[in-house]
Amino acid sequence: MKSKRGSSATASAKGKTDWARVRAMKDADIPFTADAPRTSAEDWADAVAHRGLPLPARKEQIALRVDADVLAWYRAQGPGWQTRMNAVLKAFRDRAAKPM
Repeated sequence: MKSKRGSSATASAKGKTDWARVRAMKDADIPFTADAPRTSAEDWADAVAHRGLPLPARKEQIALRVDADVLAWYRAQGPGWQTRMNAVLKAFRDRAAKPM
């Protein structure tokens, strides 16, 4: 049996959402919860819309030997330590590329 792929696979599936009712709702009628809290303009101030913008360059996975104490220090910084390590390497590259 062949499986359906693409837009035709979902076009035949009927959802249970009453979109006409959702479109007719006023902002004051929207129920906010802990999972879906009310937001403000400040919450969206730093948001970036990617439509039409180029996607960021993909990262490449490598094997890199780093001193154990250096690795431990970065890991101790918490989530995002690899991104921060990458930022330090970029800053070094950019500084080294500038003429003195």
